[in-house]
Amino acid sequence: MELGTIIGLVLCIGLVLFGMKPENMGAFIDPPSIFIVVGGTIGAVITAYPPKLLMGIAGIMKNAFLVKTLTPTETIKQLVDFAEQARREGILALEARAQEIEDEFLKKGIQLAVDGTEPDLIKDILTTEINFIEDRHKIGAGILDTAATLAPAFGMIGTLIGLILMLGNMSDVGSIGPNMAVALLTTMYGSMIANIFCLPLNNKLKSYSAKEILIKELMLEGIMSLQSGDNPRIVEQKLTAFIEPSLRAAAMKSK
Repeated sequence: MELGTIIGLVLCIGLVLFGMKPENMGAFIDPPSIFIVVGGTIGAVITAYPPKLLMGIAGIMKNAFLVKTLTPTETIKQLVDFAEQARREGILALEARAQEIEDEFLKKGIQLAVDGTEPDLIKDILTTEINFIEDRHKIGAGILDTAATLAPAFGMIGTLIGLILMLGNMSDVGSIGPNMAVALLTTMYGSMIANIFCLPLNNKLKSYSAKEILIKELMLEGIMSLQSGDNPRIVEQKLTAFIEPSLRAAAMKSK
């Protein structure tokens, strides 16, 4: 569970509600405004993306709350362990270990190396998979980015609708203030959806995507080193070059 996402959302929502004050909460609730902003945003997103992509939105959103990827230091430790075993017993000894690996990308790479696949072909296969993983992540984050753009726009549309209705009834001076407040609610709803939910979650998903791609590139480099029979110390040096200096000591101590 990603506590940062939960804490951030609770803080944002809680502080905004606190600023509204409980006794004034009724003034900030207007069903037609909610329908315009939420319904309009959802409808426009459905229009913008094929159904097949939208069906995976729940899984995409889940990634912002549930983190399952290995850390770079854990990945380096695992690959160095494989290199030590391959050095002692030969790369064929990794065939049994490969069946125990949970990460499908790493399992596939180890199996290709054990099967004696040409290094260039291993690299092409795994690089292609990394590229497609990155593309899928970009599409998922793009849906949230689109929603973040559309929500304030529908908020403005709702405000314009409210202003038109208000200006059409200027003879009733007493209704101008309340009607103006309702008109502005749609702008507030659109801004809240974009800035509390869509943009922060979009940035979180981009951050996790970069981390996952880094780990996959670490795995690729480690697999290529295993295939070429590199010394475990050389494997460790190659892989620690991928991570920031502050993490390198921990990665090397984790052996």
